[in-house]
Amino acid sequence: MPRYIVERTVGSLTQEELADVGRRSNEVIEDMEGIVWIKSYVSEAEGKIYCEYDAPSRDAIMEHARRVGLPVDKISEVKMEISPAMFK
Repeated sequence: MPRYIVERTVGSLTQEELADVGRRSNEVIEDMEGIVWIKSYVSEAEGKIYCEYDAPSRDAIMEHARRVGLPVDKISEVKMEISPAMFK
């Protein structure tokens, strides 16, 4: 299954707004085949969220975003995952 990083410009969100988006995202994922939300990173300074997913395609990521009501600035497919432990 391909892995993707999704960049979203969301501006400033409160903790309540983030929780609401997270709940909506989980609800939508329950109705979609093959999408797994791994985790997300929030940059308050940039007003962005970076989300990591396993999904069958970019189109599936876009459909998830449409259903949740989230913006998508950029979708990057991850070809390889590395960590510092690999280079010791």
